[in-house]
Amino acid sequence: MATTSFPDASPRKHHRAAEPAPPAHRTSVADSSPPASRAVCTARGFPGNLVITAAEPEFAGQFGLSTREICGRRLLDLLYSPAPSRLQEQFIALSSGRRPRFTEQVTGKDGSGGLFHADITAISVRGRRGETSGIVVLLHHSTSVAPAPLQDPGPSPAEDEPVLNALDAQVLEGVARGESTVQLASRLYLSRQGIEYRIGQMLRRFDAPNRPALISRAHALGVFAPGQWPPRVLPTRIKP
Repeated sequence: MATTSFPDASPRKHHRAAEPAPPAHRTSVADSSPPASRAVCTARGFPGNLVITAAEPEFAGQFGLSTREICGRRLLDLLYSPAPSRLQEQFIALSSGRRPRFTEQVTGKDGSGGLFHADITAISVRGRRGETSGIVVLLHHSTSVAPAPLQDPGPSPAEDEPVLNALDAQVLEGVARGESTVQLASRLYLSRQGIEYRIGQMLRRFDAPNRPALISRAHALGVFAPGQWPPRVLPTRIKP
């Protein structure tokens, strides 16, 4: 799986008027963590040897690495679970197609050697024949990120952010759920060639080499509503 470059994204800042400002010499890792939709990587391989193939700068930065340095590393070498066998079983179920996604609590080590606690959500992405072609992993600090209200449509997109037509949005949501080309064609009443054409157009538009990278890129650009399953494209990202 080829690696593609991604634009930088600024983390959202949270202000609490009722609390005094912390001393200037203290920095909270949780307060500076980016939204979950921005800390994304893609991986592929056998469940016990999942190798990171692409990562957003925010994901790599959690571990004190650059996007180039983190690629090629084993995902499970960076994430520690209180129940390692359970975490590996979750990835096995994901890779075998027995489940489309899971969320687990993990611990990671930042660049200074300190530990942080986080939640990961791993999502299976299916290939043309329905096989698992990759895994998208979203990471967010469990102490600082709360799911957005479902009724919140999200901020209006900037001029350079992608906006999809309604049919492309449905195709993208299906790919994010792990649906194959055949499943998408049957559900949306399109030919397989029509599905492949639309996915190919989005691959070029998002500058992504394959389906897992497409979903990773869409999450990083905030196309999907955060903390929601099944994945839903934000209403502000769909042309009226």
